[in-house]
Amino acid sequence: MRISNLKDYELIDASRGERLERFGEVILIRPDPQVIWDTPRDNKLWKQADAIYHRSNKGGGYWENKKSTPEVWTISYEDIKFNLKMMGFKHTGIFPEQATNWEFIKRKIKSSNRQLKILNLFAYTGGATLAAASEGAEVCHVDASKGMVAWAKENAVMSDMRDRPIRWIVDDCIKFVKREQRRGNKYDGIIMDPPSYGRGPNGEVWKLEEQLFSLVEVCETLLSNDALFFILNSYTTGLSPSVMAYLLGEVIMKNRGGRVSSDEIGLKVTQSKLELPSGSTAIWEC
Repeated sequence: MRISNLKDYELIDASRGERLERFGEVILIRPDPQVIWDTPRDNKLWKQADAIYHRSNKGGGYWENKKSTPEVWTISYEDIKFNLKMMGFKHTGIFPEQATNWEFIKRKIKSSNRQLKILNLFAYTGGATLAAASEGAEVCHVDASKGMVAWAKENAVMSDMRDRPIRWIVDDCIKFVKREQRRGNKYDGIIMDPPSYGRGPNGEVWKLEEQLFSLVEVCETLLSNDALFFILNSYTTGLSPSVMAYLLGEVIMKNRGGRVSSDEIGLKVTQSKLELPSGSTAIWEC
């Protein structure tokens, strides 16, 4: 399992379907269906959390603020800063387990010793975008949510990267890559973190199992002749690391050589010293 090294985040404990987490100085309790064990909640912070997210029987949920929690607060990952907020559906604006992928991106770009063009699809609040930009890459950031793209821009400003060569695109990712294919545009690295289900800005429906293969096929044609990597992330339970590796092997490695690796990404639990799986990643690299 690949474990992130995001120092401003800590998974303090996990028990009875919930995580006890620290985002900077803010302590939150959030649900996690993978936490099926009923272990003692000995850590005093379970009773001192700033806010708890409660799921609703009708879907979604709500935050219960226990203390005067800031509406927006900031945490850092190396030279990148993130504005965090308590959003609906338990999100905060960052997936801390993704730090292990940001480390990979930064390392590959830095070691390349050349100007790279990177495409980040389903780019959310810009963690991977800013990791690539911090090492000098030119980045195209694409997300269907206007609000998420605006949030990513805020993070870029906070990180003193407002003048970096980043294209901010609000668009349906499938439509965008097909247009890029027709234009003949190429990228040296592609990152994608597709949702299980979603809608584009004009109501386009995305279903992962039905559309992922064709999307990866189109994206393969966008890779330059000397491309360095392709990262595929997933939080879909039925899409295992091995399945994603097989997909990248068939679509990319078969045509371009290189190698494919895959693994769960996760977070170390301070209380138990064990590792909690939090998603999957497959990577093709050359």
